Amino acid sequence: MFRIGHGIDIHAFSDDPARPCVLGGVTIPNARGLAGHSDADALVHAICDAMLGAAALPDIGHFFPDSDPAWLNIRSTLLLERVAAEIRAAGFSIVNIDATVLAQVPKLAPHIPAMRTMLAAVLQVSPTHIAIKATTTERLGFIGRCEGIEAHAVCLLQSQ
Repeated sequence: MFRIGHGIDIHAFSDDPARPCVLGGVTIPNARGLAGHSDADALVHAICDAMLGAAALPDIGHFFPDSDPAWLNIRSTLLLERVAAEIRAAGFSIVNIDATVLAQVPKLAPHIPAMRTMLAAVLQVSPTHIAIKATTTERLGFIGRCEGIEAHAVCLLQSQ
């Protein structure tokens, strides 16, 4: 049996100049960080929700509420590890993940191979099972005004 899930996450840029920008588990040098309770990795959060949705489990906020200080500034790849464990415990394995990041800045193309490698390692799959694309919004909306980043992900799971 195959199951598909979709996830989306949006984070505004942080006002803290010392906050790093982390996407796909990779720190993007010389880029404004994102505001959030964890490291605000919008890409990883969207992937988590896609995986959880495909397994018909509760969303990321259920497992890691932003009201819990235990998750303050935590690396989202640690959350992704736990979500992967929940997916396996529910009897599923990851077939593939396809994700798109919408960002006017920073330029992400040079960082996508590292993101794929990082996510594959965390999820214990081949990088060939993870696709990541980046696009701008042609300067339209909050993304085009460089106010934040949005990520979408789709995950296909197979019952074990």
